[in-house]
Amino acid sequence: MSDSPRLAGKRALVTGGGRGIGAAIARRLAADGAAVAVNYVSNRSSADTLVAELTDKGYQAVALRADVSDPDQTRVLVDQVVAAFGGLDILASNAGIEHFGALESITPADFERVFRTNVAGQLFATQAAAAAMTGGGRILLTSLISARIGVYQHTLYAASKAAVSAMVLNLAPELAERGISINAIAPGGTATDMAAEVASRYIPPALRDASAEAVIKSMTALGRLAEPHEIAAVAAFLLSPDASYLTGTTVEAAGGQR
Repeated sequence: MSDSPRLAGKRALVTGGGRGIGAAIARRLAADGAAVAVNYVSNRSSADTLVAELTDKGYQAVALRADVSDPDQTRVLVDQVVAAFGGLDILASNAGIEHFGALESITPADFERVFRTNVAGQLFATQAAAAAMTGGGRILLTSLISARIGVYQHTLYAASKAAVSAMVLNLAPELAERGISINAIAPGGTATDMAAEVASRYIPPALRDASAEAVIKSMTALGRLAEPHEIAAVAAFLLSPDASYLTGTTVEAAGGQR
């Protein structure tokens, strides 16, 4: 049996990789042996700090700026990864933006902004990455538990994440012809700084007088939020050879959230 890490020799791109779940995925893929490109759009400091952390541990990592809502920038990003690492084997598409709003408040600009990043951004990241991959490539997009459960005034965001699950289902047979698998991960509530900013919006109006701890316990079988590294562990499995018979699937990592 080989003692090599299971992703030794693989080249990975993590979009939205500078913090939160994306950073946890980058750390896990690096620990599993992959060279990792950490993509960011605005927070260069976080991305650089993460890359310094990884390289100090002896891992291969670079930080690359690109706004994945712009397909031209995404294509350049993939070209930069290929130039840096000599190829691309793994895409973990994690970049996304949040949105809450009542029906009457949603504007065409809101729709364009959310779907441009959460749906088009992931579609064109997949397009660019697949073009650079050979057989054995693995792609993971990010959906969310909100695509399945109702959350108050979360319609636009949830719709964008449901579209992601539809994309992986329909892209699977096409990419399988090229030896590439594609899946999605749907996290539930996760303890990140981004989530903390909107955590109260996920609580149903009828429960907003209750404590956050009580609400979390009532909504999840495990009775707690996920830690980013727990979501990253599921992502790493889906991007590894161990998931060789999985494609076109959205895997929930939600602690039994209901």
